[in-house]
Amino acid sequence: MILSISGIVLFGTIAFLFFRRDGLKVSHAIVCALLGFYIAGSSIAPSIQAGGASLASLIGGLKF
Repeated sequence: MILSISGIVLFGTIAFLFFRRDGLKVSHAIVCALLGFYIAGSSIAPSIQAGGASLASLIGGLKF
């Protein structure tokens, strides 16, 4: 679990720096994908999934 959290922090920091400094390139997208895999394997994944589902239902309920 500690390795997973360390990976999340590492790849999250790298992804943030890529977005701020250079824009998104192919190598940056790979780092972002690795970040996603680390987050999906962590203990916070169910919370993120529930938050995403809640946001999707909120957006789906908006009427224009």
